[in-house]
Amino acid sequence: MRVTLLGTGGSAGVPMIGGADGSGEWGDCDPAEPRNVRTRASIVIEGGAGDGALLVDTSPDMRHQLLAARVARVAAVLYTHAHADHITGLDDVRLLNRVMERPIEAYGSLETMREVTARFAYAFKPWQPPWFFRPVLVSHPVASDATLDIAGLTVRLFDQDHGFTRSLGLRTGGFGYSTDAVALDERAFDVLEGVDTWVVGCFQRTPHRTHAWLDRVLEWVNRLKPRRTILTHMGTDMDWAWLRAHLPAGIEPGFDGQILEIQD
Repeated sequence: MRVTLLGTGGSAGVPMIGGADGSGEWGDCDPAEPRNVRTRASIVIEGGAGDGALLVDTSPDMRHQLLAARVARVAAVLYTHAHADHITGLDDVRLLNRVMERPIEAYGSLETMREVTARFAYAFKPWQPPWFFRPVLVSHPVASDATLDIAGLTVRLFDQDHGFTRSLGLRTGGFGYSTDAVALDERAFDVLEGVDTWVVGCFQRTPHRTHAWLDRVLEWVNRLKPRRTILTHMGTDMDWAWLRAHLPAGIEPGFDGQILEIQD
């Protein structure tokens, strides 16, 4: 199984719009380090038995991300939640439709799929073959504790506390993904037990109301003890070189385009 980190930034990316001369607000991130350039958080999982990959979220940067990763065949999308930085690239699914020559299956919690279908109602209308002039997705609301067969992968879901809302985490084989969470319950830890490689959201160094921060993630890692932990959904105080110098062994900052080879 191969997992590509399409984007590893927070909702505003790095750099954020702004800066003294309008070229971007970098915070503590060194502009000279290319791994500090972060688009909005998303991953793609390849290697399932099905035709096409599993895309997790359709970020606003999806077109650029998939081109950079050279991924065109996507069989399904799993939405972690309905915040704008995770759904607003949906319109570009129409190009995936054209490549696959069929509608794309879309999975998420009942609340998430209600929000996505309300905001992008045109994308969930029945397909009228043979053309794709708009995105065409098929909505599949699922329970937060479901086990699904998606894109030839067996995917276990778990609920996550995202402060003012909920999000979905996932486990498939030896890989786990937990972006946009500030707290994990016992079932989440049960599903993640024994995980080999865990990609986890870590927005900043200091506490945050809706996202895990560095000390909290370190507590989680100390409990789960995965072989490898990669941080994602990072903000502007999460400089790549600083993190490499200060993180314990086995924990590293992710970067856009990073490829992870996962053993089941």
